[in-house]
Amino acid sequence: MSTPQSEPIGPSNTRSRLVGTREGVLADAVVNVVRAADALRTAAARLGARIASVITPLGWVMLGVIPLAFAAGYVLGWMELAAVAWAGLVLALIAVLYLVGRSPFHVGLGLEHRRVVVGEPAGGVVTVDNPGRRRTLGVKVEIPVGEGLAELAMPSLRRDARFRQQFAIPTRRRGVITIGPVRTVRADPIGLVRRELIWTDTVELVVHPRTIGVPSTSTGLIRDLEGAATRDLTSSDVAFHALREYQAGDERRYIHWKSTAKTGTYMVRQFEQTRRSHLVVALSLAARDYASDEQFELAVSAAGSLGVRAIHDGRTVSVVVSAVTAEFAKRTNYAVRSLATHLPARLLDDLAVVESAASALRIRDVARVAADEVVGISVAFLICGSTPTAAELRAASASFPSDVGVVAIVCNPDALPGFRRVAGLSVLTIGYLDDLRIALARSAAVA
Repeated sequence: MSTPQSEPIGPSNTRSRLVGTREGVLADAVVNVVRAADALRTAAARLGARIASVITPLGWVMLGVIPLAFAAGYVLGWMELAAVAWAGLVLALIAVLYLVGRSPFHVGLGLEHRRVVVGEPAGGVVTVDNPGRRRTLGVKVEIPVGEGLAELAMPSLRRDARFRQQFAIPTRRRGVITIGPVRTVRADPIGLVRRELIWTDTVELVVHPRTIGVPSTSTGLIRDLEGAATRDLTSSDVAFHALREYQAGDERRYIHWKSTAKTGTYMVRQFEQTRRSHLVVALSLAARDYASDEQFELAVSAAGSLGVRAIHDGRTVSVVVSAVTAEFAKRTNYAVRSLATHLPARLLDDLAVVESAASALRIRDVARVAADEVVGISVAFLICGSTPTAAELRAASASFPSDVGVVAIVCNPDALPGFRRVAGLSVLTIGYLDDLRIALARSAAVA
């Protein structure tokens, strides 16, 4: 019985694919030739990519016109075309000179403030240092600012000189504006070539929604303030309510012995339950809950004002917004997204990027989900536009237990501010952000 011969074991790489297991001068020469060809091909591809990156569309047109003009001029004897070809060649050579060299700049990008309020002035600053031994020529400096572009003309710099220039950043709308990277641009006057050099990373400017200071006295609308007693009775707390007869399971330390001696029956102390108020601010992101973008922006500002005031007061607060259902999802995403509430700045950072969506949960579903997920709610603010009807707002408030104070804030710049109570629900209508402070103060007086 013959045993199968084992196959020779060798590396599985490019050399084995070229010459197999052969050795010797010829095999090494083949490998070196292929290796050199690969290196040349890689270098040529890299050089071609760099050349293609600096040639503008006009430059490509010129590269096509020059050989055609030469051919037509000398073959057909059309000397005017030959003159055009020579002129184009001279312009192309001059354009190449603008790409020679690299300036040893040190470029920095900074912001005056990392966070600003919508509508407030904001700016950045670019600094360029020349640490080299020779004078540098002036170049154009470009800084992308969101969807726009800031252009600065940098003059020539002598040794150890610095160029510092401020530029404005528009803050017409809240959000996160990406600024940078700073790049210098070298280009010939005609626009045949353009060389961009990137010097910095990007930075972000957060534009917060406008908020208003809601005084703590305005929270008199909240009937369950921090540490205030409720009507819920308990056998263990600090606010004494009354005496009652002893029942099985009561703790003996709460037996009132003087009353027991008088009545001959064990009597225990009963207390009013106190609890820490837990505010919930629920903001609808559903586009159907708003008649205009102005209503939505007002609602975001109202949510930020209430949340920031509660954080400053040291209250337990949860700020939730509608979840958005994915475009091709089979089922509606019945959920809410909680925003950061440990610092006012972090809450405003999250509110700066919220956007309305057609597939977001409406205020009624937001209230129902928030009532199920957030524990220990004492007061809930439901913020929406003018589209939800009074019946829908009542249905939203019915999602919370009866001992929870529910306040609906309807944001409508076209309506007169007002306050009304509807079946246990307080409804505040505001037309401007300043109306929020006034409405809360008036409702507190009524309460």
